[in-house]
Amino acid sequence: MRHFFLKYINNRYFYTGLAFVIWMAFFDNDNFREQMRLSNKIEQLHQQESFYKAEIQKNKSALNALKYDTTRLEKYAREKYFMKKDNEDVYVVIRKKPE
Repeated sequence: MRHFFLKYINNRYFYTGLAFVIWMAFFDNDNFREQMRLSNKIEQLHQQESFYKAEIQKNKSALNALKYDTTRLEKYAREKYFMKKDNEDVYVVIRKKPE
């Protein structure tokens, strides 16, 4: 049994293959650590993609609501741009953040 392993270990192709595996694992530009980092980055980008798709859908529904619902459009204009009717007064209340 020992002779069986020595036959393969003393082979020059074994050392060449071992050197190749070590080179690819640690020294190459596409080593294992880099591959793991890139796969984590891909996973993070997929999560961001799903987040932004949800945000786009939410914004599309809000835009459609503003296009076709005049009461929502009026509320949005009052809140964001401080617009008012002629017979109304607008009071802006600024809240201080607690320190």
